[in-house]
Amino acid sequence: MFALMQATGLESMHLSIDPSTGLKAVIAIHSSRLGPAVGGCRYLAYPDDESAVDDAVRLARGMSYKAALAGLPLGGGTAVILRPPHVESRAALFEAFGRCVEQLDGRYITAIDSGTSVADMDCIAQQTRHVTSTTAAGDPSPHTAMGVFAGIRTTAMARLGSDNLEGLRVAIQGLGNVGFALAEQLHAAGAELLVSDIDSGKVQLAMEQLGAHPIANDALLSTPCDILAPCGLGGVLNSHSVAQLRCAAVAGSAHNPLTSLQTADLLESRGILYAPDYVINSGGLIYVALKHRGEELPTITAHLSNIGVRLTEVFAHAQAEKRSPARVADELAERLLYRL
Repeated sequence: MFALMQATGLESMHLSIDPSTGLKAVIAIHSSRLGPAVGGCRYLAYPDDESAVDDAVRLARGMSYKAALAGLPLGGGTAVILRPPHVESRAALFEAFGRCVEQLDGRYITAIDSGTSVADMDCIAQQTRHVTSTTAAGDPSPHTAMGVFAGIRTTAMARLGSDNLEGLRVAIQGLGNVGFALAEQLHAAGAELLVSDIDSGKVQLAMEQLGAHPIANDALLSTPCDILAPCGLGGVLNSHSVAQLRCAAVAGSAHNPLTSLQTADLLESRGILYAPDYVINSGGLIYVALKHRGEELPTITAHLSNIGVRLTEVFAHAQAEKRSPARVADELAERLLYRL
């Protein structure tokens, strides 16, 4: 455990159980150098405890880097709740988790993530004020999608020479809250959509409403397109899948789509431009952080423009140094975090 923390630069890890509700939770705080750690709360079934801890640690690090490059006075953290096979009261479980968050006395602010909802955040809010993405605060997914859409335009400009998306073939893997909202914006901009999702109903909806072309889940990565937008769970790009890609760029909302930095190098060697995930998908974090601070929507929307500006900076450094944008983004974030 301590070796993992040292290897990832993790500041602290908090493990909590509540037998009466079935709660088993991990809260990983990567950094609080710039401010209190903020990050999502996942509620997923994991094959084992170690997988849950690894997920929390990776995501927490990404949140630190995301907040730093987004220009927010915040650190990064993540909570993972291991979903039990059966839970008697979901509300009671999330209230128990709220008490765990409250014990950290503001060092960690939790938010919606995979497997959780605004209703869950409302339950957490019964026990702590260190929570956002509640019904009152609103779902950050549309703002994540807005940021990714802006990032795709920036990526298209850098790789294809124009930010006009009309006629571009964009392959979207995953049509969850963010993926579908992104598809709607891309459709409005005239892009041709290729979509896949394990939920056939979501694919059907995209076909009917957005004129999207359905692609089998196991075929999407090898389908020719201009931009691949991973919008599901992480880890979809590895040495094997990268070899199959037939796209000019990768730019999507998924957290940790790369299995390693070596995968980023493989993309670079193939001439595929990669938009670092924690830069392009930071719109949701910007929304929840500024909303929690009491900022109004125009201020939040204006801050979203920083995503394109930061991506342009990352791409420029990467081109000049002939390195992967993923490595450049890491170094820029570390300079901000550690004042190198």
